[in-house]
Amino acid sequence: MNDVPEPPTGREMDAASETVVGTVAEPGERADEFVFVAPDAVDVRTGEFVVYETTVEGDSCDVLARVTNAEQERGLPGEFLADPGVESEAVADALGVPSGDIEIDRVSARVVGYFDTEMETFANPRSLPDPGSRVSLASDEFLEAVLPSADWESESATAHVGWLLNRETKAANVFMPIDAFAATHLAVLASTGSGKSYTASVVIEEMLRPQSRAAMCVFDPHGEYDTLDGMRKDEHASVFQDGAYTPEVNVVTPDEITVAIPDLNYGDLLALLDEPSERMKELLDRAWRDLQKESNEIGVRDIISKCEALDEGDHGTASALAWRLNRALNRDLFASAARNDLTDLVAPGQVTVLQLNRLSEDDQQMLAAALLRKLYEARKDAMRGDGDDLDFPLFTLLEEGHRFAPDGSARSLPILRTILSEGRKFGFGVGIISQRPSKLDADVLSQCGTQIIMQIQNPNDQQAIRQSVESAGEDVLDELPGLTPGQAVIAGDAMNTPVLTRIRERHTNHGAESLDATSEWRDSWESWHEEQNRGVVDPYESDKEVDETPL
Repeated sequence: MNDVPEPPTGREMDAASETVVGTVAEPGERADEFVFVAPDAVDVRTGEFVVYETTVEGDSCDVLARVTNAEQERGLPGEFLADPGVESEAVADALGVPSGDIEIDRVSARVVGYFDTEMETFANPRSLPDPGSRVSLASDEFLEAVLPSADWESESATAHVGWLLNRETKAANVFMPIDAFAATHLAVLASTGSGKSYTASVVIEEMLRPQSRAAMCVFDPHGEYDTLDGMRKDEHASVFQDGAYTPEVNVVTPDEITVAIPDLNYGDLLALLDEPSERMKELLDRAWRDLQKESNEIGVRDIISKCEALDEGDHGTASALAWRLNRALNRDLFASAARNDLTDLVAPGQVTVLQLNRLSEDDQQMLAAALLRKLYEARKDAMRGDGDDLDFPLFTLLEEGHRFAPDGSARSLPILRTILSEGRKFGFGVGIISQRPSKLDADVLSQCGTQIIMQIQNPNDQQAIRQSVESAGEDVLDELPGLTPGQAVIAGDAMNTPVLTRIRERHTNHGAESLDATSEWRDSWESWHEEQNRGVVDPYESDKEVDETPL
């Protein structure tokens, strides 16, 4: 799939399509809601966008509304029939349906607003449509242009993530302004198997296209994102290549991942040790502070030697500490030299995928803590003019985000909280991907300004989203259990109003397909059976040679 739609260039188009779907009947249950009646033959589903015309401060304007509910009702609207002055034929004629024994829909819609071109967002008309007003479907072109919170006249890039769910396939594109979600962070939330890593990969593809050339780092606990190197294939050249530019995909395998000991802080070291005493903690603190002043190359032996030197003759404490340090740090995972050049890890036009699938959860958290801290400090230095290691914005994605930012404690949680609260001014964006929103730290989740939310069945996870995601309204969140894989609600800073979306197909292959268990079992059994019988020859040439002596 190499067809890439062009984003809109402005918002000067008709809001209403030629399809009239109903007539306003009465106010709804909420102050911003109204009810219109529609012929049963007209398909107006929850989440659909409709338009009515009204007058605001003397000017005529088109107001957008989102359908929140549709109920079938037999016969003409009771309110009209109760008025003896209104002929039923007149009502039927107004609705464009035949009179007599007919079925209609009572449709509730919530006002989104009219698009204010100066504010570049929706404004509240502060009045509901008059009964009898015509309601039309919003045009595809208008929705493409006004739903994203994008400045179409700037050179800012947008991500094409899919199409409006209630429209025909590919009829109305959904774009997300990359600058918006890269600056104020992103959350991709979905039950397992609903397509969260697939959707995250779509976002990565869009951010690595020539229009944006992002600098990205992905923490990949399951080894699912290495197929992104398909972006470099010739078959996708029309999407990802432009002149000399082709995105770089740097996949760091578990064997290649190391944690620089000098990049750890005292808290990281303590977390690695097995129940150190207060005396050990005090000794390690002194030793660590001295070593950090002396060198940016620190090995296990250096820490132990410093502890012994500071232990003032009685090396009992140092010896006990040495045993713990050797046990914790004397592994291939740790390196003694600090990472000085970060541009080999992150660079514009490059996504680095850190495959963490052979590391324990504790080691994954420690690696994330040390690396994110290093990247964040380098980014702050660059913004303050104290260094140029990372003189470009950075975006990092954390798959299984509840491992790194759990509702509790983890080595990586403090630095993530810091980046999510302060990263915007330093050009450091974070994307959290999780199947368990209720297991995420509430502050972390609430700091993600843009949300892509897919099918969520667990009531605790639904409640966590309701409490932390302010931009998604109740009517939209009610849709979450009914979504199917590949369908999502997109809400928050990147959108002017929540949108039901069908996520587009990936250009590259997906690396997290579910296992075909029965096929795997059959193949394994065949291999096992063949192995068991290999080299076994029937020892009996004929039935006559069988020894039938009883055992």
